[in-house]
Amino acid sequence: MRELYRADLERLGRDLSEIARLVHRAMMDAQAALEAADVHGAERVISEDARIDQLQESLDEQAVRILALQAPVATDLRTVVATLRMSSSLERMGDLARHVAQLTRLRYPEHVIPEQVRTVITAMCDAAVEVAEEVVLLLEPQDLAHGDRIDALNEDVNALHLSVFRAIAAPDWSATPATTTDVTLASRYLERFTDHGLSVAAKVRYLVTGEWATHRPDATGS
Repeated sequence: MRELYRADLERLGRDLSEIARLVHRAMMDAQAALEAADVHGAERVISEDARIDQLQESLDEQAVRILALQAPVATDLRTVVATLRMSSSLERMGDLARHVAQLTRLRYPEHVIPEQVRTVITAMCDAAVEVAEEVVLLLEPQDLAHGDRIDALNEDVNALHLSVFRAIAAPDWSATPATTTDVTLASRYLERFTDHGLSVAAKVRYLVTGEWATHRPDATGS
């Protein structure tokens, strides 16, 4: 029985890492579709999000079953609880990558992002993809240096997010209301994506150190 229990815990970790890899791929593909106005690439991101949702649901069922049948304590309990929370954050990251792809599909064949802020949004996308990659690396060896990198990237994205709003509010902003809405949404999705990555990093720190971080995504977003 003990061997089966350990195998169940190891499977949780493997499945969580698989979800993280799918999220990384989703954001890479969402960025590529956004920048190329590629509706087919966007459609792939949208359809493949169902796989992330399925894996997250399966993982959560596994975790609840372990809690109910094995009553884990100490480090094992911490692992199961943190895994449940991380799977939720990763699922939301997948949703946010899908939202970026949906903007591309909505505006095809036009580009979503106007030239005035294209460099900023590209930088936000680059950072979001790197956050997703760092999450993958963080989960497998639980190396907290990757968590530190996520912290720094999240700060960069927050600053870029503010610069988007400054650009929209500037007197020389000439985009249509629809384009302004698209830019606002794209920036918000990317900011939320990295914020959820930061949340995953906080949970890994909890697993490694036993100390619960105070960070959590704000209540107004998802």
